[in-house]
Amino acid sequence: MRSDIVKKGVERTPHRSLLRALGRIDEELERPFVGVIGSYTDIVPGHMHLRQIVEAVRAGVTMAGGTPFEAHTIAVCDGIAMGHTGMKYSLSSRELVADSVETMALAHAFDALVLVPSCDKIVPGMLMAAARLDLPTVVVTGGPMLPGRYGGQSYDLNSAFMAVGAAARGTMTAEEVEAVERACCPGCGSCAGMFTANTMGCLSEALGMALPGNGATPAVSGARLALAKRAGMQVMELLARGITAGAILTAKAFQNAFVTDMAMGGSTNSVLHLLAIAHEAGLHFDLADLNTYSDSTPHLCKLSPAGDQYLVDLYESGGIAAIMHELQGIGLLAEDALTVTGHTVAENLAPGSRWAPDYALIDRNVVRSPDDPYSETGGLAILFGNLAPEGAAVKKAAVPPSMMQHRGPARVFDCEDDATAAIMAGAFEPGDVIVIRYEGPKGGPGMREMLTATSLLSGMGMDDRVALLTDGRFSGATRGPAIGHISPEAAARGPLAALRDGDVITIDIPNHRLEVDLSDAEIAQRLEALPAFEPRVKTGYLRRYARLVTSASTGGVMKE
Repeated sequence: MRSDIVKKGVERTPHRSLLRALGRIDEELERPFVGVIGSYTDIVPGHMHLRQIVEAVRAGVTMAGGTPFEAHTIAVCDGIAMGHTGMKYSLSSRELVADSVETMALAHAFDALVLVPSCDKIVPGMLMAAARLDLPTVVVTGGPMLPGRYGGQSYDLNSAFMAVGAAARGTMTAEEVEAVERACCPGCGSCAGMFTANTMGCLSEALGMALPGNGATPAVSGARLALAKRAGMQVMELLARGITAGAILTAKAFQNAFVTDMAMGGSTNSVLHLLAIAHEAGLHFDLADLNTYSDSTPHLCKLSPAGDQYLVDLYESGGIAAIMHELQGIGLLAEDALTVTGHTVAENLAPGSRWAPDYALIDRNVVRSPDDPYSETGGLAILFGNLAPEGAAVKKAAVPPSMMQHRGPARVFDCEDDATAAIMAGAFEPGDVIVIRYEGPKGGPGMREMLTATSLLSGMGMDDRVALLTDGRFSGATRGPAIGHISPEAAARGPLAALRDGDVITIDIPNHRLEVDLSDAEIAQRLEALPAFEPRVKTGYLRRYARLVTSASTGGVMKE
């Protein structure tokens, strides 16, 4: 066992003395050491219950003959960080989470890991660490929040952002906005729609790194605690069988994740994260590969913000396994991919398997058949063109049909704050293409999400008349024609930096195109005339991050 290097032999007497200071007894020192690494904090609703989840994992590890040791990483709440400097630390915190898990695991010679994250950047950060460390590892996330209820309607966090836009337009009173505020987030868990946090919880399962049921089982349920206990037990089986994360995070696993993501209409941020996890696993995917998956995958599930259903509805209809079962039926899954159950995807999904739901209970209003999809192609698309030579991402599942193809004049802003102020003031026209640049990984720095801007437009009823473009990111809660991750970013002298007010932009999502009516020579001339980009942050972690981070088209990973 790896842990023998801290507990075996006379030369490890000092090490054992420190372990005994923890109250550990001889029997515990003889067993494998399992790191149970969570991300508890009491400022993030998605994480406020993770100590309870961790306790269940610890119980499972102990029941199966291991010795659990608990640690926690940092965790940023994107909702609380949204719309101010705090959002610069969201994506950038992913690297800190990965590094923290690596540090704790290797410094203390853990034999295996159970990772207990929740929310947007923490789940992929821990999966990146799992790929990097290649230890027997199981992921169990904190689970989705239930939607709030008020006046016979269901709400989630996006409802609160949209309420701000409705208030700015004068269609909601202050009292109505407050009622939404008090109702939309009823308790613990990742915000109730198919936003980034729940997208990554679901994709942990599709990748095979989390047990079946992980993606949709509600945070508040006893079933979530049982799943956590089972994860603690299961990691001991993986250890006994020598199954590490590297045996699971193969090209076949990512194929399953990509097609599941397309079928469920996940967040565009999943593109960044899956590319980053693949990078740590030693795999490479081009953004154009994702269009291949999208073009061949039917869109089967439409949860908030694209629809009016929530993760709890998916849970009651079989969860991610129900979606994967439909994809299996049309030959889109790599069925022989190994998972943390110790079995293949096909074995997990087989009717009657202990891991499979009752497929007879699938609600076709929640998980559609491939014979009756929401659309014949997937919920995400990657766009290319002279405005995005390396690609851009859009959640086309949340784009109204009238905006799938659009042509309009640019309204250019050099930061999110200026664009938000202009939107609040109504300083735009129907048909405009609002451009927010210098918000990419380097330019931001940190590639801020811009849920405030998109939700304002939605709340104003303008998300079917105005498009948004950025080299930053849009939240998984975004709806409307919001195209992000434009690469190269403006700070790296991408074409976005050449745009001026009035330039005519063409958006063609069905044909994967994003163009500006400028010649290559004109774009090059404008870029040449620009002054050198001056970094916005001069000190601290963000300065180091800005110097080392790569393009969104490569997952926003750090330079080696």
